[in-house]
Amino acid sequence: MSKVQPHKARKRFGQNFLHDHGVIRRIVACIAPKKGQRIVEIGPGKGALTEGIISVTERMDVVELDRDLIPILKVNLFRYPELTVHEADAMKFDFSSLVQDEQTIRVVGNLPYNISTPLIFHLLSQANSITDMHFMLQKEVVDRLASRPGDNLYGRLSVMAQYYCAVDSLFVVGPESFDPAPKVDSAIVRMTPYKTLPFSTADVKKLEDVVRIGFQQRRKTLRNNYKGVLDQDDFAHLGIDPSLRPERLDVKEFVAITNYLLEKES
Repeated sequence: MSKVQPHKARKRFGQNFLHDHGVIRRIVACIAPKKGQRIVEIGPGKGALTEGIISVTERMDVVELDRDLIPILKVNLFRYPELTVHEADAMKFDFSSLVQDEQTIRVVGNLPYNISTPLIFHLLSQANSITDMHFMLQKEVVDRLASRPGDNLYGRLSVMAQYYCAVDSLFVVGPESFDPAPKVDSAIVRMTPYKTLPFSTADVKKLEDVVRIGFQQRRKTLRNNYKGVLDQDDFAHLGIDPSLRPERLDVKEFVAITNYLLEKES
């Protein structure tokens, strides 16, 4: 194969390349890929994690924005002709387009810190096409995703992720496992979209608005945050104490507020 020039990580793409083979093996074990599965990797970089997966599945799709990494990836993984590289921005990519014969996809990736939250929201909007997701993220983001009601980090991201998915924080990865080393710890999270939502609403945009309003001033009470939206009688009807702060409500209660408001509006 032709020789390609070494690639220096680019800050604008949030690149931190995973090089710890022990961590890579542990991630692959958590994913537990199987032959024939449709696995999609976001930001494969130089293919460290990709090779551990495609050696089992024998085929794989990857979405890479940095065009200079693509020839490196193809050289490093030249033994795998069933690797399909999509040169695209994952924030705009239609992941549902990869579903074939009703076989949902599995999504993995070491996500750039600077776009991890909006990218997760983009993927959640396509949750019906996804079996599960395994991501390397900044540890604080994983903690937010997996937080429960009452936790300090429980907020908008927690509620919306847990509306769609079961969320499991798996293990922490230190900065020394990357090149260049980030300044914070990372962690692996598993997000498994529900086949049937435990609590559902006909208008997810309305739910997003309800959650956003609830957490816009998280130190204030529900009574204050929903002033002009819900009154004392509404809270009584819902069975929710208006003196609580928003982090005390679970997904079920946010969905109940949403459905109640939809009913009132109709």
